Amino acid sequence: MSGRFSAHGQVAIVGYAQSPVVRHADKTLGVLATETARQAIADAGLEVGQVDGFVSATLFPTAGAHAAEDGVSIVTPNWLAANLGVDPSYAAGFQGMGQITGSVSMAVNALASGAADYIVLHRALHNPPGRYHENPMTQAGGSQQWTVPQGYFGPLVMIALLYNEYVQRYGATREAMAQVVVEARKNGARLPWSYWHDRPLTAEEYLAAPLINDPICRFDCDIPVDGVAAFILTSAERARDLPHRPVYVAGYASGAPSRARLPLHWPLDDVQEVGAAMAQRLWASSGISPAEVDLPQVYDGFSPFVYLWMEALGLCGEGEAHRLVLDGGIDADRPGTLPVLSGGGALGNGRMHGIPQMLECYLQLSGRAGDRQRSASVGVACHSSPHFGGAVVYTSEPS
Repeated sequence: MSGRFSAHGQVAIVGYAQSPVVRHADKTLGVLATETARQAIADAGLEVGQVDGFVSATLFPTAGAHAAEDGVSIVTPNWLAANLGVDPSYAAGFQGMGQITGSVSMAVNALASGAADYIVLHRALHNPPGRYHENPMTQAGGSQQWTVPQGYFGPLVMIALLYNEYVQRYGATREAMAQVVVEARKNGARLPWSYWHDRPLTAEEYLAAPLINDPICRFDCDIPVDGVAAFILTSAERARDLPHRPVYVAGYASGAPSRARLPLHWPLDDVQEVGAAMAQRLWASSGISPAEVDLPQVYDGFSPFVYLWMEALGLCGEGEAHRLVLDGGIDADRPGTLPVLSGGGALGNGRMHGIPQMLECYLQLSGRAGDRQRSASVGVACHSSPHFGGAVVYTSEPS
């Protein structure tokens, strides 16, 4: 993509619904998704029959041997449409690591091209019984034969290796990371749908937690949950006739590794190099600079992602995020800071992928955040790693 995105400000979010985020829901994921989609459609002032587009991403983010069963552990766009009784004009699923930002890009393109008039974008996350990342393998083939026998398996070791590079290169401390996790839990504890509602965390509790993969402890990881969120997107023109203030998509960008690596090998240099290039495309496509963003929402499925996204987006210098955090620079309750976790993120809500970031941008920019309402006009919502995910710029005005 070169230059400003041609669909800049032409597509808007006009409604939403968020289910309670719980460890194990008392209903199947398909039922939860259907109910949540109906609530989002009603919130947008629409009838189910008016919806003609469905978009999602169905990656089941576990390294274990759990089955992906439509309507039970995943919910595809076509499954949701069928169970709402809709024969859609457009139904598509994003395949990749940045599931939320990728889904947004597909929905925006479909609406801008006229493939659909009203789109339900949903994400359904499932927490299966048993250990989430339990490894039942008795032998390993392919690239895993070089890593699994040594215990290098699953995303936790991947992020621990990456974070160790950051710690050794820039001198980051656990005391600084404690402030990241405390901030996420503080803000998530304020949300009625959050798994961590009314359950903030102290720095002392974080620092007392045993390490799982040095320097990562369990509080550095988002907790697996059952939960569904749904958003309604339509054209800016149609949005004017709907009940809520629209939030416009100004641009988006994604990143992809530039070098061949083993699947779980994410060197810090790769993340920084590709993340910087991704951010350049993001600002060019949206026509917005980092200095104009007053609601950055960075991804935090693992706490070190907060540093990586802040630096990739240009919110601070390379290697400086941990110092900014330690100085209180992301405290959402202090004026003049970067409220990068004001929506609680994944650490403050549960493993909802990039949904908390997208939802916070929508709620704040549409003026629907209630007691938490901030003064903001430009938001950025991120998902996954800067070199393997993406970001979307949202605005309260169409241009």
